[in-house]
Amino acid sequence: MQITLAPMEGVVDHLMRDMLTQVGGFDLCVTEFVRVVDQLMPKKVFYRLAPELKNNGFTASGVPVKVQLLGQHAQWLAENAVRAIELGSHGVDLNFGCPAKTVNKNKGGAILLREPETIHQIVKAVRLAVPKTQPVSAKMRLGFDDTSLAIENAQAIADAGADSLVIHARTKVDGYKPPAYWDWIARVKQQVDIPIVANGEIWNAADALNCQQQSACENIMLGRGALALPNLARVIRGEQEHMPWQQVKELLVKYSGYELYGDKGKYYPNRVKQWFGYLSREYPEAKELFTRICRLKDSASILEHIQS
Repeated sequence: MQITLAPMEGVVDHLMRDMLTQVGGFDLCVTEFVRVVDQLMPKKVFYRLAPELKNNGFTASGVPVKVQLLGQHAQWLAENAVRAIELGSHGVDLNFGCPAKTVNKNKGGAILLREPETIHQIVKAVRLAVPKTQPVSAKMRLGFDDTSLAIENAQAIADAGADSLVIHARTKVDGYKPPAYWDWIARVKQQVDIPIVANGEIWNAADALNCQQQSACENIMLGRGALALPNLARVIRGEQEHMPWQQVKELLVKYSGYELYGDKGKYYPNRVKQWFGYLSREYPEAKELFTRICRLKDSASILEHIQS
């Protein structure tokens, strides 16, 4: 079983990747997307979203990082894919799943699931541009409005030469509302001949097992579940028990240090509150602590409450 840490824009940045991969259990990380419109993006854009590129594409704990690209123009995506590889990315991932309205309005992410031919052209262009030794993958949802094109989209990706495909088992319209339709992944898997990774609504070890059984996929990708339970990957592997709250508090303090003294310090209050929203699902202590900090806007005061 391979477990990948999912790309989550504005949530799983390089700081969170560093921390969660140090907790352990992950085989690969995928970055927040690099938005490609009509140009070759400057190197600084890649380094900003994936500082790990300066470490040969690895997190501090040695987990490889793959850059994700989002856009609609095949040739520009191909040129940026080459740049990502040259800078040290461990392959390239293509985003056909982002449900954000602003992204979809500009013909990026999940909106492309209405156009299997466009998806095919993008993947083919990137595959031809990137060295064969470097994997090209894609991430998609089951569809935009419905699942009617799920199999056709997956076939378009596979036929264009992708090495693997992650399927988030919901449509764009479903958003993040439960349930995830893992059985639909199995239907798609029967019609394509590339490895499939299952994603969506995996919060604990039982979910992971159910997902594997219903999707017929061994490999999984974790997103929100890993934020709710930081050692979820290791729990799924049977290596650890549920992380105790005291250890989570230590991670919160560590994360605070990352954020406060890093280049995103001004965003710390919002970022840590966002993480508390996920932690509250697993930890009553997080819910109680969040009620004390939710109205605070001063970073030092928030950290003081966490440490107390």
